[in-house]
Amino acid sequence: QLRLVESGGGLVQAGGSLRLTCAASRTFRGALGWYRQAPGKQRELVATISLAGNTDYADAVNGRFTISRDTRENTVYLQMNSLNPEDTAVYYCYARLGILTSWGQGTQVTVSS
Repeated sequence: QLRLVESGGGLVQAGGSLRLTCAASRTFRGALGWYRQAPGKQRELVATISLAGNTDYADAVNGRFTISRDTRENTVYLQMNSLNPEDTAVYYCYARLGILTSWGQGTQVTVSS
């Protein structure tokens, strides 16, 4: 079973930056990405990246967040810039191959105004 371990969350002021890291326990050839879930809201897709490096972003983060992956280290990153309080959420790393999806445990990101 694929394990995903996130790190890099924390508290930051509006306008600041954070970088999230998600390390997979083994080589993974599927899509990697990030979802987030704010209190009282549904989990939403933030960004995804294929093995070939094709990326997709939610409209709310496009231009501010950048997803990347290191296939040698089996790691995916989410660079988050120009953060605002609406970005406050638990961020979950995911890995998807076909119908199989694995999830990390989540990391809290809190943006203060």
